Amino acid sequence: MQADLFKQLNNALLDLQGANLQTFERPLKKISALLNNPDLEAINRSLVQGVDLDAFLEASESTAGSMVGSAALLWPDDHRETLGLTLLLIDKLAADPGFTTDFGHHFFYAGSKVIAGVREFTKQLLIPFIRDYKLYVESNGNVEPRLKLPMSNKIFIVHGHETGARETLARFLERIGFEAIILHEQANQGRTVIEKVEAHGDVSFAVVLLTPDDEGRVKGGELEPRARQNVLLELGYFIGRLGRNRVCALKRGALEIPSDFAGVVWEQMDDGGGWKLSLGRELEAAGHVIDWSKLARA
Repeated sequence: MQADLFKQLNNALLDLQGANLQTFERPLKKISALLNNPDLEAINRSLVQGVDLDAFLEASESTAGSMVGSAALLWPDDHRETLGLTLLLIDKLAADPGFTTDFGHHFFYAGSKVIAGVREFTKQLLIPFIRDYKLYVESNGNVEPRLKLPMSNKIFIVHGHETGARETLARFLERIGFEAIILHEQANQGRTVIEKVEAHGDVSFAVVLLTPDDEGRVKGGELEPRARQNVLLELGYFIGRLGRNRVCALKRGALEIPSDFAGVVWEQMDDGGGWKLSLGRELEAAGHVIDWSKLARA
C-alpha cells in the first residue's frame, strides 16, 4: 500500500507544481484524497488529535504587517503537531479553492499572479510535508534522530586445518569488498588465542569453516569426522557476540554437526561455487550492501 500510495502523492505534487489557475484544484483534491486513505486513518487520527487549525491560522494572521506577503505561519515546535496541522490544512485547501488562492497570496506571496502563491506553498509547504509524513508513516511514528554508524566491512573467518578452503573463502570475501580477518595472520602481541579473537570483536559478521579435521565418538560408538574443538568454541563465541543472523557456517565434506547450534545457517561449501551466492544472501540479510556483479565474477 504505502509505496504505491506515496508514488501517487508525488505524481499529484508534480501535477500541482505545473498547474495553472484553472487546473490546480484537481491535483490538490487528489492529494487530500490520498492522505485520507483508510490505511492511514489510525496514523492521521493520532496526529490531528487535539490540534486546532483555526487557532493556528488566526495566530498566523496576526503576524501580517502593512506589506503584502508579510504574514508568517506560526508553526509549533512539536513535529507531530506540525504534521497534524498540515493534514488538516490540506483538507481545508482542497475543499475551498477560494481559501487556497487567498492562503497562497497571503502567506506565500510571490508576485501579483495568484497562481504564483499556490506554486510557492506547494514548493515550500506541501513537498517537505509529504517527505516528512512518509518518513513518519514508514517509521511508525519513531522519527527521533539517532546516530547510525557505518557497518564494519571486517568479516572474521573461523577455520580448522584445511588451508585451501580458508584461502578460497578469504579471497572471495576480499574480491567482493570485505576485509577478511584470519587469526593466524594477526600479530600475537603476547596474547592467547581467545584474546586474539576478542581483539577482533569489532567484526560485523563471522564465517565459520567446518572441515573434518578431527574424529570423535560417543562412548562405545564409531569414530566420526568432526570439526576441531577450537572452531566450535569460536563459533559459539561469535553467536553470542554478533547474534545468529550474523554468523554463517560453511561445511566442507561430511562431518558431524553439533546439535546445540540449531538456528545457525549451514551451507555446503561445494566445488561448484553455489555457496558464494548463499553467503552473499546472508551478508545482505545482515545489512551489508552486496555488489552482485562483483560476486558473479568472484
